[in-house]
Amino acid sequence: MTDRPSITDPRVLRAFAHPVRSRILEELNARGPQRSADLARLLDLPANQVSFHVRNLAGYGLVEEAPELARDRRDRVWRAADGGDGFRLDLEAVAAAPGGTAVAAAWRGRAGARAHRAVDAAYSAARDPAVLRSITEATFLLTKDEASALEGELTEVLHKWTARSRAAGDEPAEDAGRSVYALLQILQPRVPDEGEPGGGAEG
Repeated sequence: MTDRPSITDPRVLRAFAHPVRSRILEELNARGPQRSADLARLLDLPANQVSFHVRNLAGYGLVEEAPELARDRRDRVWRAADGGDGFRLDLEAVAAAPGGTAVAAAWRGRAGARAHRAVDAAYSAARDPAVLRSITEATFLLTKDEASALEGELTEVLHKWTARSRAAGDEPAEDAGRSVYALLQILQPRVPDEGEPGGGAEG
């Protein structure tokens, strides 16, 4: 497993944090290379709007052209620039850069709200038999090195399924029944619940 590139520049994080650009990256990660017109169809947005956001992402090195997939010189196919490994977000470095404190704070707020929505949806009483919703919680007694080894093993599993997902995205006829699934994974020392020792205010 190669080291993932780190996002340390507030301008890159600001570009990445835009809702439409986040969705574009999600689609490229899940489906593999796409044309702006394909992304516009998937997101139900005007093609010129999507093309603008794709070019913005390319300007910050988050997406890149895949010329080997183009039909001709005018055809532009885009892929995530991370090579399938993903990016590592270094919020400390972002906050330390000029203008980065506000960008990092805004990201934390957006990411926290998104995590809350994901958990609420997973625990929702409205169940759809056509989809899977799952939350897994586990605890381990680990050193930092052991935690890093666990992270590496989990990342290898994600790489395998990312490759499988992108291969399926190459075959539209096989796309029936598929939707973009999102996995939220947090590995860190356990955070106490409210009301338990060290957990903050009691109810």
